[in-house]
Amino acid sequence: MIELNKKYVPLFESGSRYFVVTGGRGSGKSFALNSFLLLLTYEVGHVILFTRYTLVSAHVSIIPEFVEKIEMAGLEADFYITKDEIINTRTNSKILFKGIKTSSGTQTANLKSLSGVTTFVLDEAEELVDEDVFDKIDFSIRNSYRQNRVILILNPTTKEHFIYNRFFEEKGVQEGTSLTKGDTTYIHTTYKDNIDYLSESFLNQIELLEKTNKRKYEHTILGGWLDKAEGVVFTNWRFGDFNPDNLQTSFGQDFGFSIDPTTLVEVAIDKSKHKIYIKEHLYKPKLTTSEIAHINKRVCGKGLIVADSAEPRLIAELQSQGCNIVPTEKGAGSITAGLALMQDYELIIESNSHNIGKELNNYIYSDKKSGLVVDNFNHAIDAIRYNVFYQLSNPNSGKYFVY
Repeated sequence: MIELNKKYVPLFESGSRYFVVTGGRGSGKSFALNSFLLLLTYEVGHVILFTRYTLVSAHVSIIPEFVEKIEMAGLEADFYITKDEIINTRTNSKILFKGIKTSSGTQTANLKSLSGVTTFVLDEAEELVDEDVFDKIDFSIRNSYRQNRVILILNPTTKEHFIYNRFFEEKGVQEGTSLTKGDTTYIHTTYKDNIDYLSESFLNQIELLEKTNKRKYEHTILGGWLDKAEGVVFTNWRFGDFNPDNLQTSFGQDFGFSIDPTTLVEVAIDKSKHKIYIKEHLYKPKLTTSEIAHINKRVCGKGLIVADSAEPRLIAELQSQGCNIVPTEKGAGSITAGLALMQDYELIIESNSHNIGKELNNYIYSDKKSGLVVDNFNHAIDAIRYNVFYQLSNPNSGKYFVY
């Protein structure tokens, strides 16, 4: 028999559309949610879509966790399992496994195929930062024969995330609580709700962390939201006036496509005071080449734009449409070198450049010792880096205007 932690009973009993499930390490939320989904398949008529922002080889990474629960309960005869589906043979209800993002960076979920889905589960929901993508999937969950559930499972990240803004701040819900308000049910658990299943050594680790690093304990173990992500790349920055005095300004650009935004930033470097002034002009996805060219010429005039060298054809097309745009230098170690140059300066971010501020609060190292960074929250930062690297490593720095 599959058992469900009593903290998660509202998943069955609440008539809410949205369920926001948060918790820290050792809280058992993933185990409980997987158990709930298997139990839900014993009701007729359910199509459950289980997703992560990046989900590759579900039969290796996710499905074995479900199989373990099925075998522990002795229910192997009730389920037929493939590499991307679990089907309850008693009811024909099923769990589908799909990723939202492919290795090429495009959305993979076929929205037309979601019309029959009754329950949408987004695991590791903190990884999805584009609210528009979430909205498209959300609007596709509209099966009229069963209760529709949209379940978000996450380890809380920073308060810049749309999930915090949408489900906590705008609804006036205090983090770390379990309740139902409006169309949303909140379930929050910690290791204390799962303590009978945790090893003594793990509990000793928690006790030590509480004594030595209170902030990390509150975030990682208790599942609290952060004002700023841990391990951020940039700490020496602030909002301020874009007031570069007599400094010459130029621009940086990173190209986006269906999901990622195209960005355009204005940069002025004060070498004597070790300050870089930065202003956001564009942060928008799904722009055509003509639209980008129009914006570039309107904002930059003849000012130099330093762009991503990985898109030579796009740069050539923008040049043919009158943009003064050149590729940045790129090669082994160029990301690390560019970030190091930026870190040598205080970054002054124009006060209305909110997307840059959001990125700076969330752009983190994956391995600080080696300088490796997480490829996320970096669209404006990449545009800044292209420009700064070009300016500070270019012997002709300052001679930007090409007519």
